[in-house]
Amino acid sequence: MPASELSAEDIAARLSAAGLTTRVMQHAHRTSIQAEVPDDFPAHSWREVLDAVATADRFGLIASDADGLVL
Repeated sequence: MPASELSAEDIAARLSAAGLTTRVMQHAHRTSIQAEVPDDFPAHSWREVLDAVATADRFGLIASDADGLVL
């Protein structure tokens, strides 16, 4: 397994441990992870989430009326 996939699996596991449900998707030249952030996500868990995504090449947080928060 390439190092990038191992890293993505580690990040996904850390996000899951913080209480998020993740989806890992393989693309031609990258791996992406999505996690929906529930409205009642505890504020104290954000530190774990930020520590996990800090190891990623990049990340974003999208807020929409249809999907809520998606990391």
